[in-house]
Amino acid sequence: MSEDRQTPARLDDTDRKILSLLQEDATLSLDDIAARVGASKTPVWNRIRKLREAGVIRGQVALLDPDSLGLDACFFVLIRTSEHDPEWALKFLSAVRARPEVIEAHRLAGDIDYILKVRVRNARAYDRFYQALISEVKIHNVTALLSMEELKATTALPLD
Repeated sequence: MSEDRQTPARLDDTDRKILSLLQEDATLSLDDIAARVGASKTPVWNRIRKLREAGVIRGQVALLDPDSLGLDACFFVLIRTSEHDPEWALKFLSAVRARPEVIEAHRLAGDIDYILKVRVRNARAYDRFYQALISEVKIHNVTALLSMEELKATTALPLD
């Protein structure tokens, strides 16, 4: 389930500035980025290209507002399983990846085996998700926690 970890990329201050700007607004023009980092366009473009090739920049997306789309309910789903064999893990991974409501999924150390972040319209929609998941995969225990308020959400990674 886990990917091999690669050696962290070596970044200088200019790379960090470029990445910081792109994390804030990936639609910035090359001219804007170059002006803000104090370099010309060609070297900045070459750095961005190299950062993409190295996998530092994985892609560019539009970040959508869940509330504007009627996805008002955010649940954190804690999953305990008594199954730990590779076949079960692949089936669970496949089920989780197939569900668009799951916007994050993590395997954990400790008492809880997995945590899912699930975005849905309401509690009924969550229950449909839950019923579908447990019909596909045997799960020992599921606890769903409804987020009452999102205090911080960012896609920006620390670059220090």
